[in-house]
Amino acid sequence: MNNVGIFLFNDIELLDFAGPYEVFSVTSELNEYQFFKVFTISSDGYEIKSVNGLRVVPDFSFANHPPIDILVIPGGVGTRAEINKREVLDWINKTSKNSQITMSVCSGARILGILGFLDHLESTTHHEVVEHLKEIAPNTIISQGKRFIDNKNIMTAGGISAGIDLSLHIVKKIQGEAIVNKTIRYMEYGDWQSL
Repeated sequence: MNNVGIFLFNDIELLDFAGPYEVFSVTSELNEYQFFKVFTISSDGYEIKSVNGLRVVPDFSFANHPPIDILVIPGGVGTRAEINKREVLDWINKTSKNSQITMSVCSGARILGILGFLDHLESTTHHEVVEHLKEIAPNTIISQGKRFIDNKNIMTAGGISAGIDLSLHIVKKIQGEAIVNKTIRYMEYGDWQSL
């Protein structure tokens, strides 16, 4: 069982976290809940509000969450504020060291970039965030336009919906092609009818 912890914060992009949440939780549901346990975390455990106003109550706070095997760092305009919060950066730094995979979606790459996690690695992000990522993480190699990039334990996804693609890639990497295809068919995602 892999614990998937999804970091939530104010002004988060909804699909950035909901897409990965759906992929990992559906995969688990379709396989008798044996592969992934998915939960959300905010710094204080209190409700957050997404970019367009959806309110979400996290499952845990930084102080009380279970161990995390896969850390998901979504994006949204709120990442501009999060990269200036020492508590957030310290938590992500510590949590990433203990996780098997840390992945960002969209502008969540800002957080990995500011921590130096993308130094000398190929990465991707939302097309409107490329210039800012170059500014805060000048040593990253940005491959604009790629859906996702897998650097083993550090992975980045492009804009918004690309988090679904990266999450499916992780499912395939951990559980194999038959399991990921089952998830894709259930979700009717992409070219699902050819599977």
